[in-house]
Amino acid sequence: MTLPANPTLGSLARVRSEALLNRGRQADEVRAQRQETEITGTTVPAEAMRGVTPNDAADLPDGPCRALFVGGAGTVVCNDLTDTEVTLVCGAGQIIPGWVTRVKATGTDATNVVAMY
Repeated sequence: MTLPANPTLGSLARVRSEALLNRGRQADEVRAQRQETEITGTTVPAEAMRGVTPNDAADLPDGPCRALFVGGAGTVVCNDLTDTEVTLVCGAGQIIPGWVTRVKATGTDATNVVAMY
């Protein structure tokens, strides 16, 4: 006997697959941009900066940033390009180099976090 497919589970699987594909494309685009412009570190000044509202469910709205500025000391919980969660203990005025896709609300107590693009 064949059980009918659960449309809810199928829909969730499709959404999850698409999200993973999009994250992979985003990472590929960042790598290509880095190679194209020969940026190998964070020594090149930021072209744009955006204030960050930490969010557990959503990536940074302008895509992955290449560094974070932390205005007020505390902890920043974020995801990198590989979707690995990292907890950083930061001092006031610290710049954290590294490609960041998401700054999470849970666990982040640093203030005045700015994404640098």
